[in-house]
Amino acid sequence: MTSPVVDIYLTADHAEISLREDARLGLTSSPKWLPSKWFYDARGSELFEEITRLPEYYPTRAERSILVTHAGDIARRTGAHTLVELGSGSSEKTRLLLGAMRAEGTLREYVPLDVSETALRDAIAGMHEGFPMLAIHAVVGDFTKHLDRIPGQAPRMVAFLGGTIGNLFPDERATFLSELHETLAPGDWLLLGTDLVKDPGVLVPAYDDAAGITAEFNRNVLAVLNRELGGDFDIENYEHVALWDSENEWIEMRLRSTAAAKVTLSELALDIVLEAGEEIRTEISAKFRRKGVERELATAGFGLDSWWTDPEGRFALSLARAR
Repeated sequence: MTSPVVDIYLTADHAEISLREDARLGLTSSPKWLPSKWFYDARGSELFEEITRLPEYYPTRAERSILVTHAGDIARRTGAHTLVELGSGSSEKTRLLLGAMRAEGTLREYVPLDVSETALRDAIAGMHEGFPMLAIHAVVGDFTKHLDRIPGQAPRMVAFLGGTIGNLFPDERATFLSELHETLAPGDWLLLGTDLVKDPGVLVPAYDDAAGITAEFNRNVLAVLNRELGGDFDIENYEHVALWDSENEWIEMRLRSTAAAKVTLSELALDIVLEAGEEIRTEISAKFRRKGVERELATAGFGLDSWWTDPEGRFALSLARAR
């Protein structure tokens, strides 16, 4: 068994510093906003796992169904020696890809990248159970800053799954794809998961479920601020809002204050005033069309090789090659 290698490019106080910067900037802006990455403390991660099992939340099941059908095709087309995963994963989706690459006889190395060292080490431990001889080279880093630190034997395949790219604004997506292309060699691959534009009657319930799990998940970001920054948000006074922006073709999640409030973040010596009905944007989740995905990939220097959707056409996996 090969011992895993873990490269660390983030300081121990990276999350603390980033949260402070984001909270100060976002909550003093007009309109107010918070980055969606702060949902995912331990409780938020548990809630998201619950969300993925809800009947309204189709993306996880749809993406998995594509991988079940096409993981072998992906392995054959790429001949990839290294699977790079942005966001550490011990999930079934990761195992489907690794299993297909192993069956094809090309698999050499797994390179997960995540901001959380704990999440990475959990992923590594999980992977050793099913892939005991797999070389693992983990990277503790931020995919918006450390793409140039990604190791691996060529040809590499970078997997960015779950529709996570939809949480980036268009200019952020363009920067991410361009920087990723710069780090890859010609002939390396990108496997990209994108949720597709569809009837808002399907989209909105996926972010506003009947059981209220997504509402609890959304409000959890305030619990993070209370705990980490000495905040005094009265969490129950914030309503979960999910709406479809037809112009931008994305879902927005917001928290709406049901009463006027003055909130203090003592660790920042910052007071925030909210009017009754005022909203804090906590997430965008962009939805895509094939032509748009192909255009964004081409602009960054990728050629679309394959496009697969689930049987209902709700979600897509794009396989693109760096030119």
